Amino acid sequence: MRLTRFSDYALRVLIFAATRPNELVTIAQVSAAYGISRNHLMKVTHRLATGGYLETVRGSGGGLRLARAAAKINIGSVLRATEERSELVECANRATNTCVIAPACALKHALFDALEAFYARLDKVTLADITRNPGALDLLFEKQMAS
Repeated sequence: MRLTRFSDYALRVLIFAATRPNELVTIAQVSAAYGISRNHLMKVTHRLATGGYLETVRGSGGGLRLARAAAKINIGSVLRATEERSELVECANRATNTCVIAPACALKHALFDALEAFYARLDKVTLADITRNPGALDLLFEKQMAS
């Protein structure tokens, strides 16, 4: 399984915001920290805000921040909210399936079970877990933004 770029960027935005819990961060800062297009980040932050992961503040001096504590943001739920639920194999979708062995093949069931195990493992991980060392992360962000 490979995460979409959208999910990757969503996790990066959350990580950046988690390293600055007491301030509003801007899309420009996140863009500079990761070298990611602001346009992509606008879409990502919108989805994260509508999903209840980010709070946005409009106007001059505005920005974004985590909508709740990093320990309350579950990585599995973030990925479920940002990943398109595309089928891992064609036969998982009855409407578009053309595989002749689909009725007798159990591959789709094994892959579905593996995908659920993937999400179940990430359900045990919070944003706080992956940002335990905000100082080191911040140093890397500062280095990137300075270059």
